[in-house]
Amino acid sequence: MNASTTRIADLKHHAGATVTVRAWITHLRSKGKLGFAVVRDGTGVMQAVVVKAEVSDQAWEAFGQLTQECSVALTGEVRADARAPGGFEMGVKELQLIGASPLDYPIQPKEHGIDFLLDNRTFWLRSQRQVAIMRVRHELEQAVHDFFYARDFVRCDTPILTAAIGERAGLFSTEYFDEGTAYLAQTGQLYGEALAAALGRIYTFGPTFRAEKSKTRRHLTEFWMIEPEMAWYDQDDNMDLQEAFVRYLVERVLERRQEELKVLERDTSKLDCVSQPFVRLDYGDAVKLAQSKGSEIVWGDDLGAPDEAMIVDEYQRPVFVVNYPKEAKAFYMKEN
Repeated sequence: MNASTTRIADLKHHAGATVTVRAWITHLRSKGKLGFAVVRDGTGVMQAVVVKAEVSDQAWEAFGQLTQECSVALTGEVRADARAPGGFEMGVKELQLIGASPLDYPIQPKEHGIDFLLDNRTFWLRSQRQVAIMRVRHELEQAVHDFFYARDFVRCDTPILTAAIGERAGLFSTEYFDEGTAYLAQTGQLYGEALAAALGRIYTFGPTFRAEKSKTRRHLTEFWMIEPEMAWYDQDDNMDLQEAFVRYLVERVLERRQEELKVLERDTSKLDCVSQPFVRLDYGDAVKLAQSKGSEIVWGDDLGAPDEAMIVDEYQRPVFVVNYPKEAKAFYMKEN
């Protein structure tokens, strides 16, 4: 039987046709002379139906040998079925076992503890939730580049190993040949400022190692940071860019990654506020608002996380707080 090899994501273009799908087994069940296999190929999931009377003895025997994460080649007719995972299923005519999986495959379709999953990270990555997370991250990263490219920004890659600490804490250091101590980068900002003077509008996007001596839900030891630098921008220009950037990223994911967000069980209604204009609130007014809601903040203090939560709760959309007093500004910010 001649059949073209097709990705699961493309099955919607082949309803009624006979195709071959190469994939891995995620679930198996059988009842008498009827077998079901749910398979994934990285682009989606598909249910395959194997009827003993409609396949060869060798294919039926091969079905009986399948276990979770076996790799297989399935050939059969594509049928639209809203009840099936992914909306399509295959009536299998041919089944080939490509690679067997150990019977003690560690990740089973049940709840596992986080320590167990991290110890088996290479296999955990194959689960539907982890795939969804990586696809959303991929969409965000591509959207970052598309946003800045459309606005004539130049991407510039800055060093990961630097001779000086960019922030106040630098725990990751190494001896660098005969040059002395080098540090994992905490920011590309200083390079970005020099590049902006040459190119006008630039952005950096790369790994950052902040390394405060903390381990909380609000601190990341390693992350990827986006740092645009723009010549001739004032504060209003900067806020306009930030607002457009956040709105673009959120709307891009909502538009293109609905299926992944469903897998992640995210309440996307909380993101609807991003389409509204962001609030621009004077620092003094922000302090008064937080005080009216029970905060003990006094004028001149930096806004803490509880204060910020109170302010956002008041407006139900993103808020810029402007005109900070110099006492509350970070050490690297220019006095106004």
